[in-house]
Amino acid sequence: MSTATFVNLPVRDLDRAIEFFTALGFTAGPRQTGGESAQLTLGGATHLILHTPAAFAAFAGAEVCDTATSREVIVGLGVDRREQVDDLVDRAVVAGGTSLGRGQDLGFMYMRGFRDLDGHQWSFLHLPG
Repeated sequence: MSTATFVNLPVRDLDRAIEFFTALGFTAGPRQTGGESAQLTLGGATHLILHTPAAFAAFAGAEVCDTATSREVIVGLGVDRREQVDDLVDRAVVAGGTSLGRGQDLGFMYMRGFRDLDGHQWSFLHLPG
């Protein structure tokens, strides 16, 4: 079975969020009808769909959670080299995100996290193999 992954997230400022994620190397696609959503490709068959809060709430059928007090998801993305983990998180911080601290070497995995402009939690990780 071949599958694609679509991560949907609400964002306060769609244009700024697109700038943030393209600064990390994600590829922006066309905006969806109505201009309240946009798709970015994270790599391969993994995509990020950004929505204004109203569009996300309508799509999800529920209110948008407050990322200052709750986590609706932690998005983890694997990369090819350990050095990419720190590089990408450093780029996220320069673009306005918040680092969640130093990288963690767990032996089987090296990872480091950040929060994006809207408080969504992300991790980049490398699994040596």
